[in-house]
Amino acid sequence: MSRPMVVFTMCRRCLSAQARNSRTKELLDRVIRVDHAGEFGANRIYEGQMAVLGNTSSGKVIQHMWEQEKVHLKKFEELIPQYRVRPTAMLPVWNIAGYALGAGTAFLGKEAAMACTTAVEDSIVEHYNNQIRELMEDDPEKHRELMEVIKQFRDEEMEHHDTGLEHDAEKAPFYNILTQFIKLGCKGAIWMSERV
Repeated sequence: MSRPMVVFTMCRRCLSAQARNSRTKELLDRVIRVDHAGEFGANRIYEGQMAVLGNTSSGKVIQHMWEQEKVHLKKFEELIPQYRVRPTAMLPVWNIAGYALGAGTAFLGKEAAMACTTAVEDSIVEHYNNQIRELMEDDPEKHRELMEVIKQFRDEEMEHHDTGLEHDAEKAPFYNILTQFIKLGCKGAIWMSERV
């Protein structure tokens, strides 16, 4: 092989590695940014629910789920600087929207609060599963630690979903409409938090 051809081949490999590293960095930025935003929003939802239902029979159940969400948020707050990721600029919006969603559904009753939980957690479980697939496709060995975190949190979110169903979520007024509306909002929030 001629010298110019060797140099060209080496440059092409170098550019290919740079492009792959750039795609990986973009993936990690998106995953950590949106997951941090989601856990922030979930904390605000449970805080709003506790403000209304904290002294009721549902209070202990909501508090338990909220405690797990606090751990999730703490972990993503550690990952933000570790991976040098910029948090979403939407946090002030999610701060208000999350609390309003939690308190608003709680004012409709414990069933509506639990319906909110099932809708949000259903969206998050689906979202986490999609992220795990993306990280596996990119480099499963490189992302093993992050995937383990996401898998654990996904399983706990599924537990919250099931808890909501066990505590009469489906008895909420207009359950199907309410949950579909909340899921649509979650999908929009995910889309925006990944990009902004």
